[in-house]
Amino acid sequence: MDAALEEIEFLARSKNRVEVLRLLAAGSHTRGSLGEATGASQATLGRILEDFTERSWVRREGREYAATATGELVAEGIDEFLDILGTEAKLREVVKHLPADAVGFDLRRLADATVTVPSATRPSAPLQRVLGVMGDAEELRVFSHAFNEQSLAVAHERVVTGEQTFEGVFSRSAIAVLAEEEALWRQVRELAAAENARIRVREDDIPLAVTVAGGTVHLLVRDDGGLLQASIDTDDEAIHSWAVGTFERYWEASTPFDPASFVTEG
Repeated sequence: MDAALEEIEFLARSKNRVEVLRLLAAGSHTRGSLGEATGASQATLGRILEDFTERSWVRREGREYAATATGELVAEGIDEFLDILGTEAKLREVVKHLPADAVGFDLRRLADATVTVPSATRPSAPLQRVLGVMGDAEELRVFSHAFNEQSLAVAHERVVTGEQTFEGVFSRSAIAVLAEEEALWRQVRELAAAENARIRVREDDIPLAVTVAGGTVHLLVRDDGGLLQASIDTDDEAIHSWAVGTFERYWEASTPFDPASFVTEG
């Protein structure tokens, strides 16, 4: 353990060490080509290559250097570690709002995700990100604990004009809120009545707001007070599979939307 940590520290103390090892793991290089690629001096490269040779991470073949099998293994591990740290930094302020028992995928799958957070000039940026995708999609699947006015308006317009198919599973509380506003209640009833839309109601809570548009998955992340903290969108296949599977489970465990069942709540 201590020896491994010392090697991690050895690499972490120098960006050039990491870059040289990654370059050599990808293919052979001369000291000259390493200098051009990294901007490091020949003296620095000499020390790095000597240190790597002592660790049996690189071998010399004439004027060129190449990573050994163990050097490639270390380079692969460093790349994975850097990816994990990059993902963690991206999600640091968001992940605490993700319900751990509802996220059925490895967070490392979010390495290439786009995270949109509110700002002073664009407080609604996360929602606008999702609305933009909803407005462009031909097919939407949604499961959520909320159905806000803007999302409803976009889905309603696209569906009633025949430009989109819509399937949604919402918690009863999400629909009940809409029943309290006459204009919104009319919109949701018209949406549900459209030939190319189906809405179902889940009695239990739905912990996440997830939209599946084609191959892209969007998550809206809220804090415990219901305030929107971020949107996360990704094309990762594993997350897409999780989202579709979760939608189907909610769909099977829910009932068709019946406006009459909300009369006493509206």
